[in-house]
Amino acid sequence: MSTKSNQFSVEAGAVRCAHDRQRVFCQARRSILPARTRDRLLLRRETTGFTLIEVMITVAIVAILSAIALPTYADYVTRGKLVAGTNSLAALRAQMEQYYQDNRQYTSVSTSIISPCLAATTASNSNTFVVGCTAPSSALKDTSYILTATGTGRTAGAIYTVDQANNMSTLGLPTSWGSVPANHACWLMRKGDSC
Repeated sequence: MSTKSNQFSVEAGAVRCAHDRQRVFCQARRSILPARTRDRLLLRRETTGFTLIEVMITVAIVAILSAIALPTYADYVTRGKLVAGTNSLAALRAQMEQYYQDNRQYTSVSTSIISPCLAATTASNSNTFVVGCTAPSSALKDTSYILTATGTGRTAGAIYTVDQANNMSTLGLPTSWGSVPANHACWLMRKGDSC
């Protein structure tokens, strides 16, 4: 056949026809292949790849989901770190009560017998709070105390307190959560909560 006429070739189960200026599906030679193979080739040719619209819709859906999920996940992580601070306060309060039973006062007895709250715990990777009674909001007396947990890092701005009568209070929330509500006589653990 000449170069200007249609040429027929079968490579790996595909039918190809070439014309000198454009590719065309060879209608005349199509009848050589069985109908089932022909239909499979046509279907495969139509379903390969993605259109630009499909890709754009997928990108938009991922963007919307991440805009919702990332702030929610960040709040979830912050709430998990707040629990470590309140647990440390509860544990230190139990130590203070045990110390009072032994010494009949919350303050240090001597230089060798020191009140548990004066040995403040520092922040670490697992607990981002500094806990003790050395903060400005704390008051240590013979018969009373106020323990304070002050947040650092992701929990910066969060301040929780508890006293000898187990009165809990939230003096500050993480900076991304806004200001403390008027009713804050408990440990607030969620954004937007009040007591």
